[in-house]
Amino acid sequence: MNRADRRAVQAVGRAAPAIGRAIEVIAAALSRGGRLFFVGAGTSGRLGVIEAAECPPTFDTPPRLVRALIAGGRGAMFRSVEGAEDDGRDGARQIARPARPGDVVVGIAASGVTPFVRGALAQARRRQAATVLVTANPSVARRAANVVIVLDVGPEVLAGSTRLKGGTATKLVLNTLTTGAFARLGKVYENRMVDLRPRSNKLRARARRLVMDIGGASEREAARLIELASGRTKVAIVMARVGVTAKDARQRLRTAGGVLRLVLNLPSARIRRGRARG
Repeated sequence: MNRADRRAVQAVGRAAPAIGRAIEVIAAALSRGGRLFFVGAGTSGRLGVIEAAECPPTFDTPPRLVRALIAGGRGAMFRSVEGAEDDGRDGARQIARPARPGDVVVGIAASGVTPFVRGALAQARRRQAATVLVTANPSVARRAANVVIVLDVGPEVLAGSTRLKGGTATKLVLNTLTTGAFARLGKVYENRMVDLRPRSNKLRARARRLVMDIGGASEREAARLIELASGRTKVAIVMARVGVTAKDARQRLRTAGGVLRLVLNLPSARIRRGRARG
């Protein structure tokens, strides 16, 4: 299985151009106020739910910005609902309620022909949302979505069990789509998650390290600035690095579209190592 799993990583590498196009579509939509939906059945649907659930703690996104729909409803996340994937009308119905023009709907279907996913993608197009299909079936028509990401992983070790290589490759793609899109939107500085919200001891410690490493503050000062910034790590970094109030730091970030790199590189951002004002 380990030898076979290497093909999953290689398949994702071959699909890089399509993945890049999908990231551009998603980032552009989100920057204009659109939302991102993952739609799938079985393992594919569960992977979409996991990806959507991870975005708020990782990128401090509103819970409704990235959402997931799974065939069979919420209960299918924990127990298989046989036959739910065959209901194309339910896929169309579930996406019709929330989707609107300017959104992006990512269908996840290893076979590429799952009726629930196909129904959702067709309805998304009718709703004037952009569509992406992630599939392990190389024979899927390229017109199935605006962007089709084909993961040619080859036969599974356990024939027909697409939760194996197909699932692994899909998880890698979903990780890349969200990380790439939110990096484009300023949620990442170099390789740091600067938009995280420190709501646990682990994340509070990580936030302090970010303010120390990027902002040049001491640990005590970093904790103070995070408190003044109401827990907004990126705001605290600007306060430490530039030497401004929380209000001014927030304004600079808004002007730069939330991109920390632009704020730190602005000519007006004279770096001072003194205490930032509260």
